[in-house]
Amino acid sequence: MNEQQRLKELLLEKSYRQGTFTLTSGKTSDFYIDGKQTTLDAEGAYLCGRLLYQLIRAEPEPITGVGGMTLGADPLVTAVSLVSYLDKHPIPAFIVRKEAKGHGTGNYLEGKANLQPGGRVALLEDVVTTGGTLIQVIKRVEDEGFKVGLVATVVDRQEGGAETLAEHGYPLKAIFTRSQLMTDL
Repeated sequence: MNEQQRLKELLLEKSYRQGTFTLTSGKTSDFYIDGKQTTLDAEGAYLCGRLLYQLIRAEPEPITGVGGMTLGADPLVTAVSLVSYLDKHPIPAFIVRKEAKGHGTGNYLEGKANLQPGGRVALLEDVVTTGGTLIQVIKRVEDEGFKVGLVATVVDRQEGGAETLAEHGYPLKAIFTRSQLMTDL
């Protein structure tokens, strides 16, 4: 079994739920993908890290950092950074805070000192619905002087997020779209 197929099995087993759910976007849905149940699993984290790292390495220009909004992206950026190190192409991770740090440096970005100034970075998210969180993250990262070279997710729910990001000039790459994940259910 290939890595993508195994990750699909884990997502369906650990993260996919049917029912009535209110999403971060405020929308109501008949299914929910609790990505952290997979991304915090040892095998799931490794597979997400490997597959997202492959997307990053396929980029035509080098990516010099990998980050995303806390909390959903935390295990993903860590997994990608570790996989990149094992592959001898280390990419430092960073985390974007929801609120600026209230003490010390007052930063929105944690891990910034490890990043190449003005570098091209990848932003990750476990699940994308409307893209609103990623637009906020892109702004914060660009305000810090970095270039967003890739936006990627484990699951694109296909509910407007890819279109919203594309309208802002950031195509979304996904390991799975909703339809790909739901095939064979």
